[in-house]
Amino acid sequence: MKVSILSGIFLSAMAVNSFAADSNIFSYRVGKIEVHMLVETRGPGNISILINPDRAALDRYIPGGGYTSEVNTFLIKTPDKILVVDTGFGGAILNSIKTLGFDPSQVDAVLLTHMHGDHIGGLQKDGKAVFPKAQVYLARQEKDFWIKPGAPTAGNSAAAALAPYGNRVETFLPGELGSTIADLIPGIKPIAAFGHTPGHTVFMVESEGKKLLIWGDLMHAQLIQFPLPDQSVSYDTDPVAAAAIRRRILAYVAQNNIPVAGMHLVYPAIGTVTAAGDGYRFTAAE
Repeated sequence: MKVSILSGIFLSAMAVNSFAADSNIFSYRVGKIEVHMLVETRGPGNISILINPDRAALDRYIPGGGYTSEVNTFLIKTPDKILVVDTGFGGAILNSIKTLGFDPSQVDAVLLTHMHGDHIGGLQKDGKAVFPKAQVYLARQEKDFWIKPGAPTAGNSAAAALAPYGNRVETFLPGELGSTIADLIPGIKPIAAFGHTPGHTVFMVESEGKKLLIWGDLMHAQLIQFPLPDQSVSYDTDPVAAAAIRRRILAYVAQNNIPVAGMHLVYPAIGTVTAAGDGYRFTAAE
């Protein structure tokens, strides 16, 4: 169901309780929580990122070798807080936040799935915090991997991204998938998804019995990684671990009927997962 996002009114679609605004913003309701997917960049993907892909599989799932790639971020409005999940490169995210009627100065917290450049690029500009009052949260394992105590910060983009936030950077230990996990922020639970990076974290959004899993970089090339979850990419720090957690999370969300959202899924980048043979099928939200 499509409506103007500036109306400030959520209308419920019967199946997914969501609405679309335009090709760069897709908004979705999880109980009392609003989740806005913001497209940072969109362009052609490159199959060269796939690690040792099977030629027959490429011909079947990515005929011609072309697919669309996106970098997405998310703005979450809970009853009490405004949150951002990842910051992209720091370009379109700011315009999208303003289109939604918010300002970066209103953001209470930034949650980081991991510290690759396309996820932390929008944290700072010219050495100043883009989100001046926000607390920044990231997994302890992720911070320890990228920022070594006593190491020089010059040339370290991760250190430079966090520097303007000073003591407003807080680390946490993500919980295990399927276990009882305390909220990091009311309605948001951090779940370990190590493999893509040593501290890669996914976030479960929960409200009024509804859920949405924002899974960061669990996938980069959805056309082939849904049907073939063992297919990892060159960006994965540990390709074997990345494939294992991808399979585990896909099985979990399919079995429990939990919608998912991803930083590299294509618009609307939110949808449902169902088992299909040895792999899975993704159905986009409407």
